[in-house]
Amino acid sequence: MSEIQVMLKDVPLADRPRERMLEHGPSHLSNQELIAILLGSGSKNESVMNLSQRLLIHFEGLDLLKDATIEELTAIKGIGTAKAVLIQAALEIGKRIHQMKPPERYVIRSPEDGADFVMEELRGLKQEHFICLFLNTKNQVLHRQTIFIGSLNASIVHPREVYKEAVKRSAASLICIHNHPSGDPTPSQEDINVTRRLAESGKMIGIELLDHLVIGDRKFVSLKEKGYL
Repeated sequence: MSEIQVMLKDVPLADRPRERMLEHGPSHLSNQELIAILLGSGSKNESVMNLSQRLLIHFEGLDLLKDATIEELTAIKGIGTAKAVLIQAALEIGKRIHQMKPPERYVIRSPEDGADFVMEELRGLKQEHFICLFLNTKNQVLHRQTIFIGSLNASIVHPREVYKEAVKRSAASLICIHNHPSGDPTPSQEDINVTRRLAESGKMIGIELLDHLVIGDRKFVSLKEKGYL
């Protein structure tokens, strides 16, 4: 009895690989279905699912397929150069992701560490820049964000903007930093007011403001060390 070919157009929409991936996500698809999505189409006499199955059988699964050359892929009936290139490109991306190492994150253990992280960038600026460093539970910098540029005052530095980013980054704590273009890092009364307002807001949502650093010309002041936090 000859094998009955079921073409993809005859498969119910909800059971097609692309639609299943959109509905359930890639982790719910079989290797055969994922490769079928890469191939895109079969031929006049063969469904893409059948072609995908033959490909996996030929290479005895993904282990041999991941090292297949263009020549080995195109030797399979139904796999042309374009399909072979797509498969090889997808497999190469997978290899590179697997080989990636997590980036080493900068650790802040002291006010000096925080100041060193931004000193060269901030000390020569002609405008005030208010930035935040968002940290994880190990005090590693997850993200650094410029919140605003301009003169510091409580109406501009709104806790909502600061802590919205902290929540987005799943930060355990944060450090606020801004520069004084004059080069003198002595905190103003407005600096102190902003610091206290941010600290109070952080306590309410459980994300601690560890410090507020004022950067001058090769020197800085920690508002925590000054007793304002």
